[in-house]
Order: sequence, then structure tokens, then C-alpha cells
Amino acid sequence: METRTKILFIVNPISGTSDKQHIIDLIPRYLEDSRFEYTITQTDHRGQAAELTDQAVRNGMDIVVAVGGDGTINEVARSLIHTNTALGIIPCGSGNGLARHLYIPMDADGALKVLSECHIEQLDYGVIDEVPFFCTCGVGFDAFISDRFSKAGRRGLLTYIENTLKEGLKYKPDTYEITIDGERQIYKAFLIACANASQYGNNVYIAPHASMSDGLMDVTLMEPFTVLEAPQIAIQLFNKTIENNSHIRTFRCRHLHIKRSSPGVIHFDGDPKEADVELDVQLVPKGIRMVVNTQQQPYIPPLLRTFTELYHGMNEEISHLGADIRADFLEHQRRFRTINKELLQKLRKK
Repeated sequence: METRTKILFIVNPISGTSDKQHIIDLIPRYLEDSRFEYTITQTDHRGQAAELTDQAVRNGMDIVVAVGGDGTINEVARSLIHTNTALGIIPCGSGNGLARHLYIPMDADGALKVLSECHIEQLDYGVIDEVPFFCTCGVGFDAFISDRFSKAGRRGLLTYIENTLKEGLKYKPDTYEITIDGERQIYKAFLIACANASQYGNNVYIAPHASMSDGLMDVTLMEPFTVLEAPQIAIQLFNKTIENNSHIRTFRCRHLHIKRSSPGVIHFDGDPKEADVELDVQLVPKGIRMVVNTQQQPYIPPLLRTFTELYHGMNEEISHLGADIRADFLEHQRRFRTINKELLQKLRKK
């Protein structure tokens, strides 16, 4: 008799943007008893996901599946580095950067199907200021916005966009001294992003060619730009051409040292933290096991994917508005879905 794969599902019922019960109900449909032995547990306080993951590693679980938003996924992942237990993801967050990079579908059925195929790879992770990260970390504007977003009363993509637009024109770039492989350079920068994976989340590709299995970080330094240039930069972030912008400098390295003019906030996978003037960022090769999707995905333009998901997730965002506004929005949503369905069908035929 074959040994069954042992899986622990850690469900954060309040994280992310959707209800999790329907995901729990779907699990038996995809995980056959003959192949899998699984347990489902729900968290009720901050830090519990890490505690449960530590226990799962000690118990010899093969996979721990994070069911929740980016915070839950990162909390579980940090407890799995340098263990034999793999990370699985059922994405329920507003960004889902790690899941998107690994081609994990955004719907529960698709994500569970990937999990059932159980393809595990040994991947890289990064460390900034002694904190592990899996997608991106950095200093400058993206860290500044992460800090603002963490203090906002509401979550979701709309809140992130609102903070970005509101604060972007007021943000003052800093001067950074960066050292890569012993070579020191000084730049004035809007942001410096160190990427293990290709995107922040929401299909915003800050390092389009980043790989989680090449042993290197892709560093993107964005120099100051004008208000008139901002829309072009935004478009290039979505369509994977940001490296073509004249304000962008890119590097690839294993280790990066950053020195700035004063202490301030940094971010690691969107979580903000106050840090000192000098920072060390390094990549750790093959340090974590993850369940990945090996099936080729149909190409859907990133902007279309983002706006599709935005429409699907906006019902909660407009719930506090008047009935007439909600009715108008739902009618626009219905029309958008019809057009989107037709376009996706055409794209899949190509």
C-alpha cells in the first residue's frame, strides 16, 4: 500500500477578501482518501499559523497549505524554510503575489487541482534585515505605501490604489548608497525593489524576469520621474516592460548592501517594518519547498486579469454605498463579465 501524502490546511477565516467555508467544502472533492491524509484547522489569533506550522513540521507533515491572504501565506512560509515540509497555497488575498508567480489559480477549484497534482520544487527565498521574504522586499515608495496600507481601516486592491494615487505625488525620493559584489554606487531613487519573484501582486511586475530557482535576486532601482511620466510607468508595470523605461536600472546579485540618509520603513512581501540606516539583503538558494503549477497557462494580458479580479472582488468594497450606486455598479459588472467572457474565449483559441 502506498504511503499517503500528509497535508495540514491552515485556514485564516478573517484574512483576505473572501469566505473560506466554500474552500473547506471543496477539499474532499480533490484530495482522494487513497492518496492523501489531511487535517483542517482554523486560526483565531495572530501568530497561530506559525505555531501550527512548526508543529506540523515536527509531526512530519508533507505539505502545509495556507488558506488566506498574503500575511497568512508568508507566516506559514517563514516557518517552513530549511525543512522537508512543502508550502501549498489556496490564495484568498488582495495581492497574491507569490501564488501568481507560481501560477496557482486564483479560484479555489483550480488551486486545489494544482495541490492534488502535488508537484513540489525546491525554491529560493530572500532575507532583509534578518527577516525572510519570498516575493519582494525594498525601500522607498513601495515600503512607504506598505506602511500606509497597513494602517488603513479597509483592505483590498481599491484601498491600495487609493493610497498609491494619494501619496505618490507627495513622496520625496531619497539618496541611496548601494554595494553589489564590492562595487559601490550612489543613486537618487524613488524605490529600490529586491525581487525573488516577478511581482508585488495584482499582476504588478516589478521584476518581470525574476526566477525563484536561479539563485539570484533581480534588483530594480527606479529613479525619480515626473507626473507626466507616471502613467507610462504604471502601464509598463502591468505589461511586463518596466525594464524598458529610461528611469529604471536593473541588477542581478546574491547580496546587496543599502545605505540611506536616515532610518525609516522597509517592506518584506508588503509587510512594513522600521529599520536602520544600513540594510543587508541576501538571497538563500533552494531554501524552501513549494507546491507549484506545472501546467501551461493560457496567455491573458495582465491588465485584463487585474481588472477582471478587481471587478470580482469589489462587491465588498461598495457594500457601504447607497442602493442606487450599487445597482449601477452591478449592471456595469454584468456587462463587463459578458465582454470579458467573449474575449477570453477568443484568447484561448489562439
